[in-house]
Amino acid sequence: MKKFFLEEKDIESIIEGKGACIATDRITVDGEKVRFMYREEPDNEHDSGWRFMAGDEDEEYMDEPANHGVYDLNTIANYDRDIVPFLDAPVGAAFERETEDSEFQKIEFEAPED
Repeated sequence: MKKFFLEEKDIESIIEGKGACIATDRITVDGEKVRFMYREEPDNEHDSGWRFMAGDEDEEYMDEPANHGVYDLNTIANYDRDIVPFLDAPVGAAFERETEDSEFQKIEFEAPED
């Protein structure tokens, strides 16, 4: 069982009704801020299409399903409120930042094939 960086009692209502997303354990378990995010076609009616990473995950890490989880977007917004202004970006949008304190920049990115 995963030990999350934030406890359930610490999760505030920041955004509602935006659906689910996928985030890596580097964010939800290790407490790292989001440094890379992209939006792909949703997998189902509850999926927003957003995917969040700390930016230092290598291919081996990403290939391990246990290193990811499905979360409500509000949960990830509690880990990093800097993502909130970007959540209405269209499918195909991608953003990254150099450091956890820098601003997100729009980038060109093609989502991996499943």
